[in-house]
Formats: sequence, structure tokens, C-alpha cells
Amino acid sequence: MNRTENACEIEEQLLSEKSYTLMLLNDDVNTFDYVIDNLMELCHHTYEQAFQCAWITHCYGKCDVLHGSREKVAGVAEIMTRRGLTVKITK
Repeated sequence: MNRTENACEIEEQLLSEKSYTLMLLNDDVNTFDYVIDNLMELCHHTYEQAFQCAWITHCYGKCDVLHGSREKVAGVAEIMTRRGLTVKITK
């Protein structure tokens, strides 16, 4: 195996590990501040990122807020669901 093939395999593996997306879905229950606080805590967004995601979710009905491995995304999704946020995992 040459270096190019090895680099391609490593890149493919990294992409497959991060191929899951956590989508935040709009609801009429949670406040902007509550959503922003959760995005900052659970997804490690800055305030600006969290505000933009909350606004996009409000305007368009959904926003991708986290990318990563299935385990990482599923763990955050579970916590968000327990906190009353509506989320969906996509591949």
C-alpha cells in the first residue's frame, strides 16, 4: 500500500466517524435563552453560534447543531430530549 492509498483510507475512516448530524427541530415551547444555554453547554457552541442556530431553527424549522460519531451525537441527543428539546439524528 502506498502513502496515497493509506491517506485516503484514513480520511475515509475519519469522515465515516463524523457522518452523523444532530438536527435541532423547532417547537413553540422552549425559549431562545433556554435553547441557547443548552447548545452552549452540550454542543460547546459560542454564544454567537448558539444564537444563530436558535434563530435558524426558529425561521426554517431545523438546524444542524452537532456533527460527529454516532455515540457522541446520540449521547447529546438523549440529554437534549430529556431537557425537552426536539432533535433528530441524521446520517
